[in-house]
Amino acid sequence: MKVAVQREDFDLGAEVRAISRDAKVGAVASFVGLVRDVRMTLEHYPGMTENAIGKIVEEAARRWQVMECTVIHRYGNLQPNDQIVLVAVASAHRGDAFAACEFIMDYLKTRAPFWKKEHGPAGAAWVEARSSDDEAAERWKREPQ
Repeated sequence: MKVAVQREDFDLGAEVRAISRDAKVGAVASFVGLVRDVRMTLEHYPGMTENAIGKIVEEAARRWQVMECTVIHRYGNLQPNDQIVLVAVASAHRGDAFAACEFIMDYLKTRAPFWKKEHGPAGAAWVEARSSDDEAAERWKREPQ
């Protein structure tokens, strides 16, 4: 399992190849988030952020048959269309890969300690948490495992 919080961009193809080398892997589900509309600055607490993401990945591995997983989240100054986050999950079966990938992303939005500031035409503003992100994460408490 790979968790990285970094300034540098990532190569989706290379990351997927890295987690799918085992002949028992039958599916890889991935999600790449992009910066929308306006320039953004992301801040985080080194160490604490990686630990929080690691716990999310561990929870996904307890719930589903996760063989490998990579989570990369960028920080620093990002431009529109820059890649901001990658979640890639390898499993023997697509259902486990899809579910674990979606779970990890939903929980990243609500539990990973990042602070986002958007730099729009009206100036810079910190991005508030969205209730829709909380609702997406909340559903995992209700769904059977």
